[in-house]
Amino acid sequence: MIERFSRSEAETERIADELAARLRPGSLLLLSGPLGAGKTAFVRGLARGLGCDPASVSSPTFTIVQEYPGRITLQHVDLYRLSPDEIEDIGLDELRQGAVMAVEWAEHWQPAPGDGIDVRIEKLEGSGRRILIALPDDGDRRAGTHGAGQR
Repeated sequence: MIERFSRSEAETERIADELAARLRPGSLLLLSGPLGAGKTAFVRGLARGLGCDPASVSSPTFTIVQEYPGRITLQHVDLYRLSPDEIEDIGLDELRQGAVMAVEWAEHWQPAPGDGIDVRIEKLEGSGRRILIALPDDGDRRAGTHGAGQR
């Protein structure tokens, strides 16, 4: 388990930018945290690290999936408004082949694939954030603890 602390949106982006160096096509990031925690800022950092334009990253709440071309294509998914049946119909497993996929509100995807990287962002005092990153081979990884129940 990797634990990082951020005091600003720029630091959150930097943490994600560093993580992007470990990612390959087919990598899946399962992002969870309360509304306003910084999930989209984290995705902006991923975009920068993958050679995509970070300025083009916005919350895909109404489009569900946005794709950003780069050295490695980034797919940005938001499951906030979807039911489990709707999520299943999208076919996210097939969609992510050949790209890095970052899924906001990943706790709505049940069961989520076991090969994903869990990224939990917790709000702290002021603009502080605690970011917990569990890689698939992490002994601390606990399937199904993507911050269920948080909105």
